[in-house]
Order: sequence, then structure tokens, then C-alpha cells
Amino acid sequence: MKLYLKYFSLHLKGQMQYKAVFFLNIFGRIIMSFATVAAVLFMFARFNEVDGFTLSQTLLCTSVVTMGFSMAEVFARGFDIFPRLLGNGEFDRALVRPRGIIFQVLASHIEFLRLGIFVQALGVLIYAVPNSGIVWTADKIFTLLLMILCGAAVFFGLYIVYASFAFFTTEGLEFMNILTYGGREFGRYPYVIYGKGVLKFLTYVIPLALFQYYPLLYLLDREQSSFFIYTPLIGLLFLLPCYAFFRIGLRRYKSTGS
Repeated sequence: MKLYLKYFSLHLKGQMQYKAVFFLNIFGRIIMSFATVAAVLFMFARFNEVDGFTLSQTLLCTSVVTMGFSMAEVFARGFDIFPRLLGNGEFDRALVRPRGIIFQVLASHIEFLRLGIFVQALGVLIYAVPNSGIVWTADKIFTLLLMILCGAAVFFGLYIVYASFAFFTTEGLEFMNILTYGGREFGRYPYVIYGKGVLKFLTYVIPLALFQYYPLLYLLDREQSSFFIYTPLIGLLFLLPCYAFFRIGLRRYKSTGS
């Protein structure tokens, strides 16, 4: 952890060499990311509810998914640029260093500019929490925190899968954006509105619904069982096959010779 914090500090100092540019870029991302919220607002300007969910309840979903996605983008950016590491031979250097590969990829790139998306989502969450009609208790606050943190972990797993494909193709596969950026965009609304088939896929294959839809039912008192508090934790099991896939790709990796 101490070494990672050292990398964290170095990346932050490097990206803040020009502070005005740094903060302007973050501000720009805040403004651009409001397009997601605007789409929701336009929808509710015409309809009072979407599948029984009000505007504030939907914005709660939007903010949870966006916060999880942005946290993964900040800290898992090394996996997003992983094909580049393979192509230029940097990955060969990582293999001979006395640190784990996952750690080195994580520490290779931290994208602080993506914090603009997180700030925007936090603002939406601050608006949605008191207006959602939820009676906030300690267990519901805990549930909300689990939704955000476990959401970040699930998106983190998707970035690992994206990087793992590069072992087989030497380039990242663009279809993974359907699950990462697409998961964020579809997460503007509770996943149930897309149909039972999509909900099952996002429950049992890519567990986005486990941190967004099911705990939301508990927050809204549509489900009373405390099991729904912990569905985001079940979603963490997704990291196991993601890591296994990465290890399979690593075993078949052949050096570029660079």
C-alpha cells in the first residue's frame, strides 16, 4: 500500500504540473457528463414515472452507476491502456520486476481527470438522496455505500477482462465498451426497465444489476429481506473469473522481443 500511495502521489503531481489546465479539464468533464442527466430529465419531462420509479429514484440509480464507473476509470485506467503496454514492450519490463503484475498495471496509470465525472455524479446523488422518498436509516446508508463501492469493483473487473483479451488479439476489443460505457449509459435507469432477459443477463453474467437494481428495491422498501442489502457483495464474485481469465492470458503471453 505504501508503494501504491507513492505512485499515486507521483501521478497526481505529474498531472497537476499545469494546475489551471488540470482543473479546467475536470470542469469540462463535469459539464460533458451532465448529458447523461439531461437525457433522464428530458424523459421525465414527458412521463411522471418510468416503470414505477420517480425522477429522484432514477437519478439515484444514475449517480450510483456513474460514481462506480468513474472510480474504476480513475484507478483501473492502466487496464484500459493495457494493449499499448503489450505493443511497446513495457509489459516485458513488468514481468521481470519483483512486484505483482496486477499491482504494476494498476500503478502504471491513474487518470485523475476522470474525477470530473465522479464530482458530477456526487452532485446528482446529493440532490436525489433527500428527494427520493427513502427513509434513510443506518442499514440503508450502508446499502448505498455498498452499491457505489461494489459497483466500482464490478466495472474494475470489466476492465480486467478488456485487458485480458489483448493477450489473445494484441489489441483491445471494442465490443467491451458495450459493457463498460454501455453499462454506465444503460444504468441511467433501473435495469429492470429493459426487460427480464436483460435483467437476467445483468444478474447472472455481468452482475451490474446486483449493485444497482436489487439493493434499490430494499432502499425503496419494495423488498424487506436484508438479503438485498448484500447483493452488491455477491457481485464481487465476478472478480474471480475476471482474474482467472487474466491469468490464462498471461500464461500464453509471448514477448514482443522489444
